[in-house]
Amino acid sequence: MEHRDAYRSEAALFTAIASKLGCSPDSLRVWVRQARRGGGERSGQSSAEKARIKALEREVREQRQANEILKKASAYFAPLW
Repeated sequence: MEHRDAYRSEAALFTAIASKLGCSPDSLRVWVRQARRGGGERSGQSSAEKARIKALEREVREQRQANEILKKASAYFAPLW
């Protein structure tokens, strides 16, 4: 991004740099956007935030499954009391 002024557009920049790195311009564009989000230059979720949300969603799923198991066990043993 330091040499952004040397190119007429970001697309031209990504095309030139991507060929030097051996990746597609689209991949480079996605990486740059994610780096900007992580650095706070761009709005959106950083990689760390995405990972935290994914972990929390997994925990919620596990808690819901545990609750369903407890409800079924409670219903099974309730008539015995």
